[in-house]
Amino acid sequence: MQRSDEVAYREYVTLRMDVLRRTAYLLCHDWHTADDLVATTLARLYDKWRRAGQADNIDAYVRAMLVNAYLDERRRPWRREVSTDRMPDVAAPGRGAAGEHGDLLALVRALPKKRRAVIVLRFYLDHSVEETAEMLGISTGTVKSQTARALETLRAAITNVSGVQR
Repeated sequence: MQRSDEVAYREYVTLRMDVLRRTAYLLCHDWHTADDLVATTLARLYDKWRRAGQADNIDAYVRAMLVNAYLDERRRPWRREVSTDRMPDVAAPGRGAAGEHGDLLALVRALPKKRRAVIVLRFYLDHSVEETAEMLGISTGTVKSQTARALETLRAAITNVSGVQR
């Protein structure tokens, strides 16, 4: 990498680090894993910086890399099961502590990985159906159906949690 490319890479990473980290957290709901995903993405970005610079929208290019890193990570065998020998020292916060925002994050966390990715890209990052399809490498019809199914699941879960019929 040339010196000017390295300076541009560092500036980009400095400006986007917080957004990338928050996006990764929304995908995986674990700050440690989010940091790993961002590190993996930035290492890949460093190798492909020249190619990324030629993209129409570098932010979309990097977000697609991040989502792909997340999907790759979810395929790893050690991520399928979380077990522990000890109970946590602190109880999980109740509804009053986390509020509706925490409840919604828990419901999004329960979605299957591709539906969660679609929801994060479409509603948190405000991407169009077409942009989301391109980033995930799927058709626009699949994005629409995954979005509809995810929203249906979330609505049903919210109804079950709140006991309110809509």
